[in-house]
Amino acid sequence: MPHKVCLSRLKLTDFRNYAAVSLALDGRHAVLTGNNGAGKTNLMEAVSLLSPGRGLRRAAYGDITRVGAAGGFSIFAALDGMEGEVEIGTGVETGEETTTRRLRINGTAAKTADELTDHLRLLWLTPAMDGLFTGASSDRRRFIDRLVLSLDPAHGRRASDFERAMRSRNKLLDEGRFDPSWLAGIEEQMASLGIAMALARQEMLGLLTRLIEERPENSPFPSASLQLSGFMDGQFSRPSVDLEDEYAAMLAESRYRDAGAGRTLDGPHRADLIVHHREKAMEAERCSTGEQKALLVGLVLAHARLVGNLTGHAPILLLDEIAAHLDEGRRAALFDLVDGLGGQAFMTGTDQTMFSALADRAQFFTVADGKVLG
Repeated sequence: MPHKVCLSRLKLTDFRNYAAVSLALDGRHAVLTGNNGAGKTNLMEAVSLLSPGRGLRRAAYGDITRVGAAGGFSIFAALDGMEGEVEIGTGVETGEETTTRRLRINGTAAKTADELTDHLRLLWLTPAMDGLFTGASSDRRRFIDRLVLSLDPAHGRRASDFERAMRSRNKLLDEGRFDPSWLAGIEEQMASLGIAMALARQEMLGLLTRLIEERPENSPFPSASLQLSGFMDGQFSRPSVDLEDEYAAMLAESRYRDAGAGRTLDGPHRADLIVHHREKAMEAERCSTGEQKALLVGLVLAHARLVGNLTGHAPILLLDEIAAHLDEGRRAALFDLVDGLGGQAFMTGTDQTMFSALADRAQFFTVADGKVLG
Protein backbone atom coordinates (compact mmCIF):
# COMPACT_ATOMS: atom_id res chain seq x y z
CA MET A 1 0.00 0.00 0.00
CA PRO A 2 1.43 3.43 -0.94
CA HIS A 3 2.17 5.90 1.83
CA LYS A 4 -0.84 8.12 2.57
CA VAL A 5 -0.36 11.78 1.80
CA CYS A 6 -3.06 13.90 3.42
CA LEU A 7 -3.90 17.46 4.38
CA SER A 8 -4.49 18.23 8.06
CA ARG A 9 -5.24 21.95 7.75
CA LEU A 10 -6.42 24.25 4.98
CA LYS A 11 -6.81 28.02 5.45
CA LEU A 12 -7.93 30.48 2.78
CA THR A 13 -7.92 34.26 2.81
CA ASP A 14 -9.67 36.40 0.18
CA PHE A 15 -10.00 33.36 -2.10
CA ARG A 16 -13.02 33.45 -4.46
CA ASN A 17 -16.10 33.81 -2.21
CA TYR A 18 -14.18 33.18 1.04
CA ALA A 19 -13.04 36.16 3.09
CA ALA A 20 -11.46 33.72 5.54
CA VAL A 21 -12.08 30.03 6.14
CA SER A 22 -10.23 27.25 7.93
CA LEU A 23 -10.70 23.49 7.73
CA ALA A 24 -9.32 21.00 10.25
CA LEU A 25 -8.91 17.65 8.49
CA ASP A 26 -8.30 14.31 10.19
CA GLY A 27 -6.79 12.30 7.32
CA ARG A 28 -10.01 10.74 6.10
CA HIS A 29 -11.64 11.64 2.80
CA ALA A 30 -13.32 15.06 2.83
CA VAL A 31 -16.87 15.35 1.45
CA LEU A 32 -18.09 18.90 0.75
CA THR A 33 -21.83 19.28 0.22
CA GLY A 34 -24.04 22.29 -0.35
CA ASN A 35 -26.12 24.12 -2.94
CA ASN A 36 -24.76 24.99 -6.34
CA GLY A 37 -22.73 28.18 -6.12
CA ALA A 38 -22.00 27.77 -2.41
CA GLY A 39 -18.24 27.53 -2.97
CA LYS A 40 -17.52 23.78 -2.93
CA THR A 41 -15.49 23.83 -6.13
CA ASN A 42 -13.66 26.93 -4.89
CA LEU A 43 -12.27 24.87 -2.00
CA MET A 44 -11.18 22.16 -4.44
CA GLU A 45 -9.54 24.79 -6.62
CA ALA A 46 -7.57 26.05 -3.63
CA VAL A 47 -6.22 22.54 -2.99
CA SER A 48 -5.37 22.16 -6.68
CA LEU A 49 -3.13 25.24 -6.42
CA LEU A 50 -0.83 23.20 -4.18
CA SER A 51 0.52 21.80 -7.44
CA PRO A 52 2.43 23.55 -10.25
CA GLY A 53 0.28 25.46 -12.70
CA ARG A 54 -2.96 27.39 -12.45
CA GLY A 55 -5.13 24.75 -10.82
CA LEU A 56 -8.19 22.87 -11.96
CA ARG A 57 -9.91 25.94 -13.43
CA ARG A 58 -6.75 27.33 -15.06
CA ALA A 59 -7.93 30.78 -13.99
CA ALA A 60 -5.84 33.93 -14.09
CA TYR A 61 -4.58 34.66 -10.59
CA GLY A 62 -6.18 38.09 -10.59
CA ASP A 63 -9.59 36.49 -11.15
CA ILE A 64 -9.23 34.25 -8.07
CA THR A 65 -8.90 37.05 -5.52
CA ARG A 66 -12.16 37.80 -3.70
CA VAL A 67 -14.04 40.74 -5.15
CA GLY A 68 -13.46 43.77 -2.92
CA ALA A 69 -10.29 42.40 -1.28
CA ALA A 70 -7.54 44.94 -0.76
CA GLY A 71 -4.70 42.70 -1.96
CA GLY A 72 -4.32 39.20 -3.34
CA PHE A 73 -5.40 35.82 -2.00
CA SER A 74 -3.51 33.37 0.20
CA ILE A 75 -3.68 29.60 0.77
CA PHE A 76 -2.07 27.79 3.69
CA ALA A 77 -1.93 24.01 4.00
CA ALA A 78 -0.36 21.66 6.51
CA LEU A 79 0.07 18.08 5.40
CA ASP A 80 1.77 14.77 5.96
CA GLY A 81 3.62 14.76 2.67
CA MET A 82 6.01 12.64 0.67
CA GLU A 83 8.94 13.94 2.70
CA GLY A 84 7.13 14.11 6.05
CA GLU A 85 5.17 16.91 7.68
CA VAL A 86 5.28 20.15 5.74
CA GLU A 87 3.59 23.55 5.67
CA ILE A 88 2.90 25.19 2.33
CA GLY A 89 1.83 28.76 1.78
CA THR A 90 0.99 30.24 -1.59
CA GLY A 91 -0.91 33.19 -2.96
CA VAL A 92 -0.55 36.30 -5.03
CA GLU A 93 0.53 39.85 -4.44
CA THR A 94 -1.25 42.40 -6.57
CA GLY A 95 0.49 45.58 -7.61
CA GLU A 96 -0.64 48.43 -9.82
CA GLU A 97 0.25 46.56 -13.00
CA THR A 98 1.38 43.08 -11.97
CA THR A 99 0.09 40.01 -10.16
CA THR A 100 2.84 37.77 -8.79
CA ARG A 101 2.46 34.32 -7.28
CA ARG A 102 4.45 33.58 -4.12
CA LEU A 103 5.24 30.15 -2.72
CA ARG A 104 6.79 29.26 0.64
CA ILE A 105 7.55 25.75 1.88
CA ASN A 106 8.19 25.47 5.62
CA GLY A 107 8.60 29.23 5.71
CA THR A 108 11.27 29.36 2.98
CA ALA A 109 10.64 30.87 -0.43
CA ALA A 110 10.59 28.19 -3.13
CA LYS A 111 12.66 28.72 -6.26
CA THR A 112 9.99 27.21 -8.53
CA ALA A 113 6.51 25.74 -8.17
CA ASP A 114 7.97 22.38 -9.25
CA GLU A 115 9.17 21.97 -5.64
CA LEU A 116 5.56 21.22 -4.72
CA THR A 117 5.84 17.81 -6.38
CA ASP A 118 8.41 16.81 -3.75
CA HIS A 119 5.60 16.87 -1.19
CA LEU A 120 2.39 15.79 -2.91
CA ARG A 121 0.88 14.78 -6.22
CA LEU A 122 -2.62 15.99 -7.09
CA LEU A 123 -5.06 14.57 -9.63
CA TRP A 124 -8.54 15.87 -10.38
CA LEU A 125 -11.73 15.09 -12.20
CA THR A 126 -14.25 17.89 -12.80
CA PRO A 127 -17.51 18.27 -14.76
CA ALA A 128 -15.64 20.50 -17.21
CA MET A 129 -13.71 17.39 -18.29
CA ASP A 130 -16.87 15.46 -19.27
CA GLY A 131 -16.48 16.54 -22.91
CA LEU A 132 -12.83 15.45 -23.07
CA PHE A 133 -13.36 12.77 -25.73
CA THR A 134 -15.51 14.92 -28.03
CA GLY A 135 -13.88 18.31 -27.48
CA ALA A 136 -10.80 19.95 -28.93
CA SER A 137 -7.54 18.02 -29.24
CA SER A 138 -5.87 20.73 -27.15
CA ASP A 139 -7.97 19.61 -24.17
CA ARG A 140 -6.74 16.03 -24.57
CA ARG A 141 -3.12 17.18 -24.89
CA ARG A 142 -3.51 19.19 -21.69
CA PHE A 143 -5.03 16.13 -20.01
CA ILE A 144 -2.22 13.79 -21.09
CA ASP A 145 0.41 16.33 -20.06
CA ARG A 146 -1.06 16.60 -16.57
CA LEU A 147 -0.90 12.81 -16.31
CA VAL A 148 2.76 12.91 -17.33
CA LEU A 149 3.51 15.82 -15.00
CA SER A 150 2.32 13.84 -11.99
CA LEU A 151 5.06 11.28 -12.72
CA ASP A 152 7.69 13.48 -14.34
CA PRO A 153 7.77 17.00 -12.81
CA ALA A 154 10.27 18.18 -15.45
CA HIS A 155 7.70 17.65 -18.22
CA GLY A 156 6.04 21.01 -17.63
CA ARG A 157 9.32 22.88 -17.99
CA ARG A 158 10.13 21.03 -21.23
CA ALA A 159 6.69 21.89 -22.63
CA SER A 160 6.96 25.59 -21.77
CA ASP A 161 10.50 25.78 -23.20
CA PHE A 162 9.28 24.10 -26.40
CA GLU A 163 6.43 26.59 -26.73
CA ARG A 164 8.84 29.48 -26.20
CA ALA A 165 11.22 28.20 -28.88
CA MET A 166 8.34 27.58 -31.28
CA ARG A 167 7.05 31.13 -30.81
CA SER A 168 10.53 32.46 -31.62
CA ARG A 169 10.66 30.38 -34.80
CA ASN A 170 7.15 31.43 -35.82
CA LYS A 171 8.07 35.09 -35.33
CA LEU A 172 11.20 34.81 -37.47
CA LEU A 173 9.25 33.07 -40.23
CA ASP A 174 6.44 35.61 -40.05
CA GLU A 175 8.94 38.45 -40.41
CA GLY A 176 10.61 36.72 -43.36
CA ARG A 177 13.93 36.38 -41.53
CA PHE A 178 15.13 33.06 -42.95
CA ASP A 179 18.62 33.17 -41.48
CA PRO A 180 19.63 29.47 -41.76
CA SER A 181 22.00 29.36 -38.79
CA TRP A 182 19.58 31.19 -36.49
CA LEU A 183 16.63 29.02 -37.49
CA ALA A 184 18.70 25.83 -37.29
CA GLY A 185 19.66 26.63 -33.69
CA ILE A 186 16.03 27.15 -32.69
CA GLU A 187 14.93 24.03 -34.56
CA GLU A 188 17.55 21.89 -32.87
CA GLN A 189 16.25 23.11 -29.51
CA MET A 190 12.67 22.36 -30.57
CA ALA A 191 13.69 18.90 -31.73
CA SER A 192 15.40 18.04 -28.45
CA LEU A 193 12.52 19.30 -26.33
CA GLY A 194 9.76 18.06 -28.62
CA ILE A 195 11.04 14.49 -28.81
CA ALA A 196 11.57 14.42 -25.04
CA MET A 197 7.95 15.52 -24.59
CA ALA A 198 6.66 12.91 -27.01
CA LEU A 199 8.71 10.12 -25.43
CA ALA A 200 7.49 11.05 -21.94
CA ARG A 201 3.90 10.87 -23.16
CA GLN A 202 4.52 7.52 -24.85
CA GLU A 203 6.17 6.07 -21.76
CA MET A 204 3.34 7.16 -19.49
CA LEU A 205 0.70 5.72 -21.82
CA GLY A 206 2.62 2.43 -21.97
CA LEU A 207 2.75 2.16 -18.18
CA LEU A 208 -0.90 3.09 -17.85
CA THR A 209 -1.96 0.62 -20.53
CA ARG A 210 -0.18 -2.24 -18.80
CA LEU A 211 -1.85 -1.35 -15.50
CA ILE A 212 -5.29 -1.20 -17.16
CA GLU A 213 -4.72 -4.61 -18.76
CA GLU A 214 -3.94 -6.14 -15.36
CA ARG A 215 -7.09 -4.90 -13.63
CA PRO A 216 -9.84 -7.33 -12.49
CA GLU A 217 -12.40 -8.29 -15.13
CA ASN A 218 -15.35 -7.43 -12.87
CA SER A 219 -14.43 -3.75 -12.51
CA PRO A 220 -17.51 -1.46 -12.33
CA PHE A 221 -15.94 0.96 -14.80
CA PRO A 222 -14.99 0.24 -18.42
CA SER A 223 -11.35 0.17 -19.42
CA ALA A 224 -9.74 2.41 -22.00
CA SER A 225 -7.22 1.65 -24.70
CA LEU A 226 -4.94 4.60 -25.40
CA GLN A 227 -2.70 5.81 -28.17
CA LEU A 228 -1.17 9.03 -29.42
CA SER A 229 -1.56 10.16 -33.00
CA GLY A 230 -0.53 13.10 -35.11
CA PHE A 231 3.22 13.33 -34.60
CA MET A 232 5.79 10.84 -35.90
CA ASP A 233 3.33 7.99 -35.47
CA GLY A 234 4.80 4.52 -35.05
CA GLN A 235 8.41 5.71 -34.86
CA PHE A 236 9.09 5.94 -31.14
CA SER A 237 10.85 2.59 -30.85
CA ARG A 238 13.84 4.20 -32.60
CA PRO A 239 16.74 5.86 -30.73
CA SER A 240 15.88 9.35 -29.51
CA VAL A 241 18.89 10.92 -31.27
CA ASP A 242 17.56 9.64 -34.61
CA LEU A 243 14.11 11.01 -33.84
CA GLU A 244 15.59 14.41 -32.96
CA ASP A 245 17.55 14.52 -36.21
CA GLU A 246 14.46 13.61 -38.21
CA TYR A 247 12.27 16.19 -36.50
CA ALA A 248 14.90 18.92 -36.95
CA ALA A 249 15.10 18.04 -40.65
CA MET A 250 11.30 18.10 -40.86
CA LEU A 251 11.25 21.60 -39.40
CA ALA A 252 13.97 22.82 -41.76
CA GLU A 253 12.11 21.47 -44.80
CA SER A 254 8.81 23.04 -43.75
CA ARG A 255 9.95 26.61 -43.13
CA TYR A 256 8.20 28.16 -46.14
CA ARG A 257 5.08 26.06 -45.61
CA ASP A 258 4.92 27.07 -41.94
CA ALA A 259 5.56 30.72 -42.83
CA GLY A 260 2.56 30.60 -45.16
CA ALA A 261 0.39 28.92 -42.54
CA GLY A 262 1.49 31.34 -39.83
CA ARG A 263 2.27 28.50 -37.42
CA THR A 264 4.37 25.36 -36.98
CA LEU A 265 2.40 22.48 -38.47
CA ASP A 266 4.44 19.52 -37.16
CA GLY A 267 5.32 18.76 -33.57
CA PRO A 268 4.14 17.39 -30.24
CA HIS A 269 1.79 20.38 -30.00
CA ARG A 270 -0.26 18.74 -32.78
CA ALA A 271 -0.55 15.28 -31.23
CA ASP A 272 -3.89 13.91 -30.09
CA LEU A 273 -4.89 11.30 -27.51
CA ILE A 274 -7.06 8.59 -29.06
CA VAL A 275 -9.22 6.67 -26.58
CA HIS A 276 -11.30 3.53 -27.21
CA HIS A 277 -13.81 1.74 -24.99
CA ARG A 278 -11.90 -1.54 -24.69
CA GLU A 279 -14.84 -3.85 -23.92
CA LYS A 280 -16.99 -2.44 -26.75
CA ALA A 281 -14.11 -1.92 -29.19
CA MET A 282 -15.56 1.53 -29.86
CA GLU A 283 -14.09 5.02 -30.09
CA ALA A 284 -14.77 6.94 -26.89
CA GLU A 285 -16.24 9.85 -28.83
CA ARG A 286 -18.97 7.54 -30.18
CA CYS A 287 -19.95 6.19 -26.75
CA SER A 288 -22.95 7.49 -24.81
CA THR A 289 -22.50 10.35 -22.37
CA GLY A 290 -22.75 7.93 -19.45
CA GLU A 291 -20.19 5.57 -20.97
CA GLN A 292 -17.79 8.45 -21.60
CA LYS A 293 -18.09 9.56 -17.98
CA ALA A 294 -17.47 6.01 -16.74
CA LEU A 295 -14.46 5.67 -19.06
CA LEU A 296 -13.00 8.92 -17.74
CA VAL A 297 -13.54 7.90 -14.12
CA GLY A 298 -11.85 4.54 -14.76
CA LEU A 299 -8.95 6.24 -16.52
CA VAL A 300 -8.33 8.75 -13.71
CA LEU A 301 -8.51 6.02 -11.06
CA ALA A 302 -6.09 3.84 -13.01
CA HIS A 303 -3.67 6.74 -13.30
CA ALA A 304 -3.98 7.44 -9.56
CA ARG A 305 -3.02 3.83 -8.88
CA LEU A 306 -0.07 4.14 -11.26
CA VAL A 307 1.17 7.26 -9.46
CA GLY A 308 0.94 5.45 -6.13
CA ASN A 309 2.76 2.40 -7.47
CA LEU A 310 5.62 4.36 -9.04
CA THR A 311 6.18 7.02 -6.39
CA GLY A 312 5.29 4.97 -3.32
CA HIS A 313 2.92 7.77 -2.25
CA ALA A 314 -0.80 7.86 -3.00
CA PRO A 315 -1.91 11.05 -4.78
CA ILE A 316 -4.56 13.36 -3.37
CA LEU A 317 -7.69 13.17 -5.53
CA LEU A 318 -10.08 16.05 -6.21
CA LEU A 319 -13.40 14.66 -7.47
CA ASP A 320 -15.87 17.44 -8.21
CA GLU A 321 -19.55 16.39 -8.47
CA ILE A 322 -18.31 12.84 -8.87
CA ALA A 323 -21.48 11.05 -7.74
CA ALA A 324 -24.02 13.14 -9.65
CA HIS A 325 -24.60 10.79 -12.59
CA LEU A 326 -23.85 7.41 -11.01
CA ASP A 327 -26.43 4.97 -9.66
CA GLU A 328 -26.22 3.81 -6.05
CA GLY A 329 -24.31 0.62 -6.83
CA ARG A 330 -21.70 2.30 -8.98
CA ARG A 331 -21.28 5.10 -6.42
CA ALA A 332 -20.53 2.54 -3.70
CA ALA A 333 -18.08 0.77 -6.02
CA LEU A 334 -16.39 4.08 -6.83
CA PHE A 335 -15.95 4.94 -3.15
CA ASP A 336 -14.42 1.51 -2.50
CA LEU A 337 -11.97 2.01 -5.38
CA VAL A 338 -11.04 5.50 -4.19
CA ASP A 339 -10.54 4.24 -0.65
CA GLY A 340 -8.48 1.32 -1.94
CA LEU A 341 -5.95 3.71 -3.49
CA GLY A 342 -4.73 4.45 0.02
CA GLY A 343 -4.80 8.23 -0.21
CA GLN A 344 -7.05 11.15 0.66
CA ALA A 345 -9.82 12.36 -1.64
CA PHE A 346 -11.86 15.54 -1.66
CA MET A 347 -15.35 15.06 -3.11
CA THR A 348 -18.21 17.47 -3.72
CA GLY A 349 -21.94 17.09 -4.23
CA THR A 350 -25.26 18.78 -3.55
CA ASP A 351 -26.74 15.92 -1.49
CA GLN A 352 -24.90 14.35 1.43
CA THR A 353 -26.96 11.16 1.18
CA MET A 354 -25.23 10.34 -2.14
CA PHE A 355 -22.07 9.72 -0.11
CA SER A 356 -23.67 7.52 2.55
CA ALA A 357 -21.72 4.47 1.36
CA LEU A 358 -18.53 6.14 2.59
CA ALA A 359 -19.89 6.05 6.16
CA ASP A 360 -17.10 6.74 8.66
CA ARG A 361 -14.38 6.62 5.99
CA ALA A 362 -15.07 10.31 5.30
CA GLN A 363 -15.29 13.61 7.11
CA PHE A 364 -18.38 15.60 6.07
CA PHE A 365 -18.58 19.37 5.66
CA THR A 366 -21.47 21.64 4.71
CA VAL A 367 -20.63 24.63 2.53
CA ALA A 368 -22.88 27.71 2.43
CA ASP A 369 -22.39 31.42 1.80
CA GLY A 370 -18.62 31.46 2.15
CA LYS A 371 -18.64 29.37 5.32
CA VAL A 372 -17.77 25.73 5.99
CA LEU A 373 -19.35 23.77 8.81
CA GLY A 374 -18.00 20.37 9.83
